[in-house]
Amino acid sequence: MALRPEAHIDVPSLEEKLRQTLPQKFPGATFSFEPGDLVSQIMNFGAPTPVEVAVMAPNLAASRAFTDRVRSEMSRIADLGDLQYEQPLDYPSVDVKVNRELAGQLGVTTNQVARSLSEATYSSRFTTPNYWADPNTGVAYQLQVQYPQPRITSLQDVQNIPVMPGRSQHPLIGDLATVDDGTIVGEYDRRNGFWMLALSANIAGQDLGKVSKEIDAAVRRAGTPPRGTTVQVRGQIAPMHDTFINLAIGLGLAGLVIFLLLAANYESMGLAFVVLTTAPATVCGVILMLLATHTTLNIESYMGAIMAVGVGTANAILLVTFADQHRRSGASSLESGIEGVKERMRPILMTSAAMIAGMIPMALAAAATAPLGRAVIGGLLAATFVNLTVLPFIFSVVQQRASTASPSLDPDDPQSRYAER
Repeated sequence: MALRPEAHIDVPSLEEKLRQTLPQKFPGATFSFEPGDLVSQIMNFGAPTPVEVAVMAPNLAASRAFTDRVRSEMSRIADLGDLQYEQPLDYPSVDVKVNRELAGQLGVTTNQVARSLSEATYSSRFTTPNYWADPNTGVAYQLQVQYPQPRITSLQDVQNIPVMPGRSQHPLIGDLATVDDGTIVGEYDRRNGFWMLALSANIAGQDLGKVSKEIDAAVRRAGTPPRGTTVQVRGQIAPMHDTFINLAIGLGLAGLVIFLLLAANYESMGLAFVVLTTAPATVCGVILMLLATHTTLNIESYMGAIMAVGVGTANAILLVTFADQHRRSGASSLESGIEGVKERMRPILMTSAAMIAGMIPMALAAAATAPLGRAVIGGLLAATFVNLTVLPFIFSVVQQRASTASPSLDPDDPQSRYAER
């Protein structure tokens, strides 16, 4: 089902309404809302829903018992919806138990009972394939016999199926077997040779990060898994964790590389430290903006934070460069910091204002990219404030006792003490 764009229907709200209405109209039925768009299906990495918990064990009975405990604990999570098994474990069946002694007295084997049952419920093509060749065309046609479906509708109809033992006496299945309703496992799944049972669920009204922590807690509350049993939380949760870990590692390495590059450029570890003091303030601004707008920390907001740190650091580089030039000219470190702010205030304000203005439409949009715009706005506001107010004093403290002589060892550098005069 595809909704018309002009309908302006909120899909999550509609799903929640259907979750409350459908079970009342169709008692005993289960419902699940699986993504219909290709992007969401790819993000689930093969899982039908964003949340999937797979239990793998060498013993199916032990695996199901433990999975039942996990499902019971997960059902207590209010932010999960449509929690159910992916496999039909209690598929309805008809159990036919043959009395071998009685069948033997009547000259009937279990194989003959099974063949008669297959022919009646499926077709003779599965037991006695028969082909007729058209003599005119040479085309072979398959001939098969089966019961009309309206004649196999109850247990009594199954009991009245005759068994064909190859003689004149044709007993019925009900004469030599008991026929009852039963249940069987409708689907067996294996992974690396282990039995696998999977629970799927949707997220209702909460972010994926918080739900993943509650799911981990539910799995722990389920107790110690049986020997050889492994539990995997899959769907969108596993790639989310991997992505955040990789982003954190990448951000840390980027900060280290930037620090080393700045230290080599300024020929001073202190100036590199001063520039990077803007980054913590930028991150704090991002967090405050996300809290104020009730926005979650996700991939988009993480990318926005990285963008804000980059722009804020670039502004800090400009300010520190001009401030250090004043200090090397003979001014005190405090005066140099203030002069750097005076000279670079307008470019810094213009750069930040242009970036913030460009992000406002994105931040106000009810789209997946809104967290990116909000993170950039919050981070730049904090970075601009710190660059123009706090950074000059940090520069003053760090460079108060620094030498004005260039540390360069290059004789071709006119600022170097080893330059040829």
